[in-house]
Amino acid sequence: MLSRRWFSSLTGALAGLGLLAGLCAPLVARAGAQVEEPLADAVRTALSAAVGNGAPPQLVFADAAQRQQCESWAATLEAKLAKRKPEELVRREFLQTVCYESKRAGLDAALVMGLIQVESGFRKYAMSPVGARGYMQVMPFWSRSIGNGEASSLFHMQTNLRFGCVILRHYLDVEKGNLFMALGRYNGSRGRAEYPNMVTAARRAWQVGEGAGAQMADAGSMLRR
Repeated sequence: MLSRRWFSSLTGALAGLGLLAGLCAPLVARAGAQVEEPLADAVRTALSAAVGNGAPPQLVFADAAQRQQCESWAATLEAKLAKRKPEELVRREFLQTVCYESKRAGLDAALVMGLIQVESGFRKYAMSPVGARGYMQVMPFWSRSIGNGEASSLFHMQTNLRFGCVILRHYLDVEKGNLFMALGRYNGSRGRAEYPNMVTAARRAWQVGEGAGAQMADAGSMLRR
């Protein structure tokens, strides 16, 4: 039988290397959470309108060119996402929805992909210790503030992406375009560099050439260097 002293020594060594938490931690999202703040009536109305009437959103492209743009962008990234989402139809629908919701909110789709990677690791049913839900780790208070009050709806793919993109756009507007601060506000760690840096690094992996499709306005230049 292993001695208690040996086990304590091993535990200390693992903890010192930062490994013990990784071995013992449950499979939950590691990101933080948005902080509930009072919203002006005009802002609440605008955000509610942006989210929709509570029913699962539908993809309504402006025209055939916009649809083709998102389809091309999705096709470019399908192989890269295959390990995380092995089912082709699920993967394609997810990518096209990310493109659509990003474009709808005026965001860079690669930025949204980077945020999803950091927030949930592309897990639809991810839940953080503080209750943030789904791909973009949306806090339940948002469903009460600007949605239909059903927190469970945040596990619906497009509803989650719609909320996440609308919320990130809102934070960008609040921070006057400063992406560093907006990402910190999204994560509940405003002013600290770790989370914005992780999202920025993850974003780079999902960027594609302009000819491949839906590259959104590059808000990344607003990140602190």
